[in-house]
Amino acid sequence: MSLEKAAFAVRENAYAPYSNFKVGAAITSEGGKIFAGCNVENIAYPEGTCAEAGAIAAMVASGETKLTEVFVVADSKQPVSPCGGCRQKLAEFGGEDTVVTLANLDGVRVSMTMAELLPGAFGVDHMDTDHQDRD
Repeated sequence: MSLEKAAFAVRENAYAPYSNFKVGAAITSEGGKIFAGCNVENIAYPEGTCAEAGAIAAMVASGETKLTEVFVVADSKQPVSPCGGCRQKLAEFGGEDTVVTLANLDGVRVSMTMAELLPGAFGVDHMDTDHQDRD
């Protein structure tokens, strides 16, 4: 199954009784496997789970920690972008050149790199606390 087909298929399983806004996400791991996730709402907002987070959790649960491609689909006028938290999650496991494709049900597709989706992403380099020039 292709990355796109996996995202479309898992979107149908989304649990969205409050918003009726179903989202599907699929990622390809460095090992070439496809992992999919859908949004899961909860009456106690914000306790739900985003589709991207579900796909990442499935990848990590399988033992992989690097993603190479992302596909996200929702029923919206324009392709829906991952929320800020999911952008950071995707950046954690992908590289700056990781391709992220956003889609809607009408066939509109927008592709960009992770660096374009989240410029200036917080990363491991920010955690370097060994500074020589502190005053």
